[in-house]
Amino acid sequence: MAEEQGAITKDMAKGTLSGYLAYSRRKVMFLLGIVALLVALCLFSIRLGDTNLSYAQIVSYLFHPNDSWDSTVIWKNRMPRIVAAIAEGAALGVAGAVMQAILRNPMASPFTLGISNAAACGAAFAILMFSGGTIVGSFNAYAVVSDEFLVPFMAFVFSLISVAVTLLLIKLIDASPMMIVLSGMALSSVFSAVLAFTQYIANETAMSSIVYWQFGSLDKLSWNNICVIIAVLVLVTVYFLYRMWDYNALEAGDEVAKGLGVNINRVRIGGLVASSLITAVVISFTGIIGFIGLIAPHMVKRLIGNDFRYLLPGSMLMGALVLLISNIIATYGFSALISTTLPVGIITSAFGGPLFLAILIAGHRRRGVGCSQ
Repeated sequence: MAEEQGAITKDMAKGTLSGYLAYSRRKVMFLLGIVALLVALCLFSIRLGDTNLSYAQIVSYLFHPNDSWDSTVIWKNRMPRIVAAIAEGAALGVAGAVMQAILRNPMASPFTLGISNAAACGAAFAILMFSGGTIVGSFNAYAVVSDEFLVPFMAFVFSLISVAVTLLLIKLIDASPMMIVLSGMALSSVFSAVLAFTQYIANETAMSSIVYWQFGSLDKLSWNNICVIIAVLVLVTVYFLYRMWDYNALEAGDEVAKGLGVNINRVRIGGLVASSLITAVVISFTGIIGFIGLIAPHMVKRLIGNDFRYLLPGSMLMGALVLLISNIIATYGFSALISTTLPVGIITSAFGGPLFLAILIAGHRRRGVGCSQ
């Protein structure tokens, strides 16, 4: 009898182990599939345009750059936009996943705390106060700020002001996730009013620059800017991975998380600060690129679930993939129609809204099928 029970226990353990390995294998294969797709899209994006390079030549120039024209085009013109799209998409994706977890709100995104409008306010203030000339572009004239880092710096500072007000609110009244979301909406409204005021008093040239900054464009980035974004992204991601079990616990509710020994306030504040920091860094350099942090985590959750061991890297990869595709569409998709490139923020907003609605409808139908069964 004892031998039979031991055999049954051993069989159950083997079944559990094999089931867990299959569970993990599916998720790992999903992540590896996105990595492979990203690599393929990077090569495809480099090959687009006026170059007639083969994929073998592109790979050769990537690993062995030289002073030739083709190598210069790849490393000076194409790669900064591609690397920026991957880094920023990853940053917004992982920030969105964490914000949705700590605020327990599926509509939360990196911009929930009013960071986007705050950054736009800071950029508008810098353009309005420190522009010293104009430059004529294809369609309009734009204000020139003498220090190229002044506009991103002011956008970053104003973003931190928004975050600081939210953290002060949490400290003073022990705000719930719903209160944090509502305070973010209130701050966003305030900064939106200030932004409207700066646009109202600005001349036409400054107005053009303020509006253009808000579009969100990868053209503004240099390799130095990209290195800053990647460095902050690495630090923030390490912190998120360190806290991934806490985020898993929060998915089950605050009471369950407390029962498991999670310091909810510390986890929530740390997640808010880290998410806001990487978001502020990204948008201070590029302007407002919407919907990435909202739709990327939802897409991953629909495909591989809510386990943060896989959701965090999955949201990073999905965000990078969505922004890279958007960059290809913005750079090459409309060139035949309007003979220019579009800011990538226009594309993410144009396609992000319908895509998010499709995700919501698919989720509703899936729940309906589950209930009927």
